[in-house]
Amino acid sequence: MSASDNRAAYAPADPLARAAQLYARLAIGAAFLSAVAARFGLWGTRSSWKNFADFERYTAQVCAFMPAAAIPFLAWSATVGETAFGVALIAGFRLRASALGAAGLLFMFATAMAISQGIKSPLDYSVYSGSAAALLLALSVPPAASAPR
Repeated sequence: MSASDNRAAYAPADPLARAAQLYARLAIGAAFLSAVAARFGLWGTRSSWKNFADFERYTAQVCAFMPAAAIPFLAWSATVGETAFGVALIAGFRLRASALGAAGLLFMFATAMAISQGIKSPLDYSVYSGSAAALLLALSVPPAASAPR
């Protein structure tokens, strides 16, 4: 692998595996970016949130066990993480690290949902499933293919 290859996504030799990897990258990345767009009202009336203040209120519900003073930090941290992982996954940038980060972020979100709203909520919204898909995506990339040189 040449030095320039470390910026490109690793592609498995099997065509079905390549398609599955691309599908997972695009689906998870697009879901993150769609959620970020929603909290800034970019989806218009189709959005769950009309503005970031609405998203902060939702963050307070999901993280009901956290102090109120931590909510703005958590809301912005989630937004920055989802934006970074969404763009990186779609671009195939540092795919293993990006997918591991996405898996961790989704796992933390699902667990916060389970603590505050009960286990049914993250199961109904497939948040643990998304985390598992991101973890499988990360494991589909050999560590050396994702490491900078």
